[in-house]
Amino acid sequence: MTVFLLILHVFVCIALIIIVLLQAGKGAEIGASFGSGSSQTVFGATGGKNFMTRLTTGAAVIFMLTSLILAYFYGQPGSSSVMPANVPTPAPMAPAPAEQAPAAPAPAEVEKAPAQAPTEGEKK
Repeated sequence: MTVFLLILHVFVCIALIIIVLLQAGKGAEIGASFGSGSSQTVFGATGGKNFMTRLTTGAAVIFMLTSLILAYFYGQPGSSSVMPANVPTPAPMAPAPAEQAPAAPAPAEVEKAPAQAPTEGEKK
């Protein structure tokens, strides 16, 4: 059920984006800039609703409903997006006996290089 709703939700989301981008903006006609945009006042100030407006409203309602239903399903206790609820958790392992690490050998002393004899310029 949730897979079907998720697919429907994504499809409606993409359709809603395309529908909104295809619509012409308010006052897009050239006559609206000269004041003749009020010729459709029979249907109110905005004019009549056309097919694209009704399609946008329908897609928006379906988008909101699928959003709410998916939020309800994924908000249920026991549902997790990280790990499914029906996967059993592994039993804890018994701690291993502590083993003593062998003592580290003493670090070898670094041999110092013999001091160089002073050169003629340093003797003075």
